[in-house]
Amino acid sequence: MEFQIIWFILWGLLWAVYFALDGFDFGAGILYPFISKNEMDKKAVIHAIGPVWNGNEVWLITAGGATFAAFPTTYAYMFSYLYTPLLIILFALILRGVAVEFRPKAVTDTQKKLWDIGIFLGSLIPSFLFGVAFGNIFMGLKFDDSGYYGTLFSLLNPYGLLVGLLFLFTFIVHGGLWISLKVQDTLAEKAMARAKKFWYVQAICAVLFLILTAVFTNLYDNFLKLPFWFAVPALAVICLLVTGFYIMKNKRGRAFISSALFIISLVFSGVIGLYPNLIPSSIDSKYSLTLFNSSSSPYTLKIMTIVIIIFVPIVLFYQAWTYKTFMYKITEKELKEESY
Repeated sequence: MEFQIIWFILWGLLWAVYFALDGFDFGAGILYPFISKNEMDKKAVIHAIGPVWNGNEVWLITAGGATFAAFPTTYAYMFSYLYTPLLIILFALILRGVAVEFRPKAVTDTQKKLWDIGIFLGSLIPSFLFGVAFGNIFMGLKFDDSGYYGTLFSLLNPYGLLVGLLFLFTFIVHGGLWISLKVQDTLAEKAMARAKKFWYVQAICAVLFLILTAVFTNLYDNFLKLPFWFAVPALAVICLLVTGFYIMKNKRGRAFISSALFIISLVFSGVIGLYPNLIPSSIDSKYSLTLFNSSSSPYTLKIMTIVIIIFVPIVLFYQAWTYKTFMYKITEKELKEESY
């Protein structure tokens, strides 16, 4: 297998893992003001994501770094064409990080309200705009040899907005399930109730996504050429249904795992549909950026493969240890502490 193909798979895997992990942080932040009606509830939600959110961000940095190192031309074009939404996402992520860290230290009601808004907006904006960005990549961006002809508002097209909403509601469900695993009593029930309610909206968005993808994109072409790849979107559908089933049965851990698998299989469905493109051109396919015409040299990819074989297991071990260490119900004693 060529190194370009290996790194194309890794590129998709890194984004999939990032969305599966940071997705529940986003969802928890979006639900935060709606299920937290008192100070103890707010502390509980922050404690639920506090020890892990910054570790989850490592996968975003890795995905961006991998794009830069393995597919530098794609990185340059992506961050040029999608400059405005990606810049907004960056500022929102900074806002969320600052808000999560400083909210427990807030003294006045005004400070607390400002940081509460920061947590909410810093979670809502990236959730939606990541979906919009990937929706437009799936559909193809309007560019040729002369440059990019789109604008921020052209990205807010019906299909892009739909994928944005799919990401948004998927993360809300994912976050609700995570909160229900970490907190106790009434707050956990509230989180599960929200997850159940938004699962129906998520399912509707997923059905529309499957239908409109055939209308607005060429993603299904690869699946029609090699039908066995339909197993991946089929797995996504099964995981979504299983998530709903376990939510109804109040099996929170199983529902959370199914939700994570749905996110991973959904992203890989898009990656398989894109192959060999990284950024398709909606003007003419000859202008598309592919894994072959935008990759680094084979030697660079070989060195990067060795590096990732060494360091990714270390990151995985560290994160597994982190989740194992903090995978317990938050106690009232912890909530009385100043920070997580």
